[in-house]
Amino acid sequence: MIVGTAGHIDHGKTALVKALTGVDADRLKEEKARGITIDLGYAYSDLGDGRQLGFVDVPGHERFVHNMLAGATGIDAALLVVSAGEGIKPQTVEHLQIVDLLGLDRGLVALTKSDLATDDEILDRMAEIETLLASTSLKGAEIVPVSSLTGRGIAELKTRLLALGESGKGATGYARLAVDRCFVLPGAGVVVTGTVHAGEIRVDDRVLLSPSGLEARVRSLHAQNRAAEVGRAGERCALNLSGPRLSKDAIRRGDWVLAPELHSPTDRVDVRLKLLASEGQALKHWAPVHVHLGAAHVMGRVALLEGNALAPGASALAQLVLEEKVGALAGDRIILRDPSATRTLAGATVIDPFGPPRNRRTPRRLAELAALTGHDIEVLPELLRLDTGFIDLQRFGLARNLRPAEVDELLADAAGAKLAGFGLLGETLAAARAELVETLKTFHETNSDAPGLQPERLRLAMKKRWPPLVFRALLDQELAAKTVVVDGAFLRLPGHSLKLGAKDEVLWQKILADLTRERFKPPRVRDFAETYEAPEADVRRLLRRVAKIGRVIEVAPDQFFLRPVVAEMIGIAHGLGADFTAAQFRDRLDNGRKVAILILEFFDRHGITVRRGDLRRTVPQKLGQYGPPPGGTT
Repeated sequence: MIVGTAGHIDHGKTALVKALTGVDADRLKEEKARGITIDLGYAYSDLGDGRQLGFVDVPGHERFVHNMLAGATGIDAALLVVSAGEGIKPQTVEHLQIVDLLGLDRGLVALTKSDLATDDEILDRMAEIETLLASTSLKGAEIVPVSSLTGRGIAELKTRLLALGESGKGATGYARLAVDRCFVLPGAGVVVTGTVHAGEIRVDDRVLLSPSGLEARVRSLHAQNRAAEVGRAGERCALNLSGPRLSKDAIRRGDWVLAPELHSPTDRVDVRLKLLASEGQALKHWAPVHVHLGAAHVMGRVALLEGNALAPGASALAQLVLEEKVGALAGDRIILRDPSATRTLAGATVIDPFGPPRNRRTPRRLAELAALTGHDIEVLPELLRLDTGFIDLQRFGLARNLRPAEVDELLADAAGAKLAGFGLLGETLAAARAELVETLKTFHETNSDAPGLQPERLRLAMKKRWPPLVFRALLDQELAAKTVVVDGAFLRLPGHSLKLGAKDEVLWQKILADLTRERFKPPRVRDFAETYEAPEADVRRLLRRVAKIGRVIEVAPDQFFLRPVVAEMIGIAHGLGADFTAAQFRDRLDNGRKVAILILEFFDRHGITVRRGDLRRTVPQKLGQYGPPPGGTT
């Protein structure tokens, strides 16, 4: 378990940690000279039975609260330190507020310097502290009078700390360590230290520094100040890292060392925000704030999602819009301080680390955030029942640090079905599949002379407006099941075919015969109109209808070729080898230079050929664009 000290400057936090562990946590020359803790200090107490208590000694001076927060967000229990002589002071209150906002409900109070106070004074101090704790997460915490000088109460305090239990951080999920220090160790290289928030980190693991994305390998590690092969959630670890672009200057406090699967920096975080009751005025929409998340400290603004102001003591949904990207996951705790960084304003819990830049206050989005507030096993069924009807499984798992197998298990428990990378209720998926087919059927019944619907038009014609990616997954399932077929650029039901009127059908059969006979040099629209004494506009309309289902291709204005013939001509061009000329292509088709050039220019426009001067060559990836050419060339 990691215990963090909290309390006012000069109330004896560092001396108490030394009395508990034998280690002086003041590690900087400046701290020694000034006699105060400026940055985070760490110490460990070996209990002799394989267990250890780790202590984070934080600064008590108001100027260094940002350093205190870097250590506070990784602790499991709080040790509030109050001097028996001075009692409650401003930083006592602010540190306690931070402990409360972080949701830390395990802790003790050490009433230090008790050798300098009478029994009556100690009783008075204890009563004051109980009153202060009454409205916080540490309500009812035990108060132990101690003296670092005489040793009074130290053994009892250690026993009470052990009784709080081990770390509650989750051992499941991917590895995640919050970096609070980085330095270079002679002979070893770059070393980072921090608290493991989730999972396990092992020697030789490949990890990423986030948000920078730098790759690294764990060469060796120390867990709880001991050489180890693995560092687990709830332990403080020192990692010796190596990597091609790794350096001390490339890493900063607030970075995360994590499994590559978790790397997804964000600058928009949706949260449940609570403003301190002690604030004198409401927090306004778009107010600038200092944001503390993990060991990170960045500037941001508060975009309130419910109303334009938040009253003291109240809570609301909000989005934190950050000036820099950070690593965040659902459930992370955040502390907000005022623009001048002189006081703590509010605390927040991350609901969705990947908040949307638009439509963040719509009823649909607010309903989604309401569903996301809860335990994993409750959240997924609630999300699936929303109007959206689906969830992105990869995004859901990433936001909550769940492995794919864990997400699949939650989906199965919710009676859900998996569709590509999306999750839907089984009944929702069945209804969507039925509606897709029914929408096509209805279109065929009312438009018998149309070949079908293009994919986007089919998506927009459905009553349920699915996002493009979800619709594509639905469509792919129907195509695989052969309940829907592709016909050129259109989708249709298997039994449907384009129905031409009697007059158009007679004309089409005549034109089809001509296109087949003169396949490399077919007549143009006006030629068909003259030959069959039909209005030119009617012939053009007919051929363009047939082109919609891909039977003919309009290679040039009013110049139509049968689709298989286009594929055959592509094969002929490919057979000419690299760097062929228009004359070579013309001679193979024997259709005249003008028509050959029109065909080649069509190929150029569609990327089937690439032209350099008077020479062309085919693009292999495009050879099958209009179907396999005769002879199997692909």
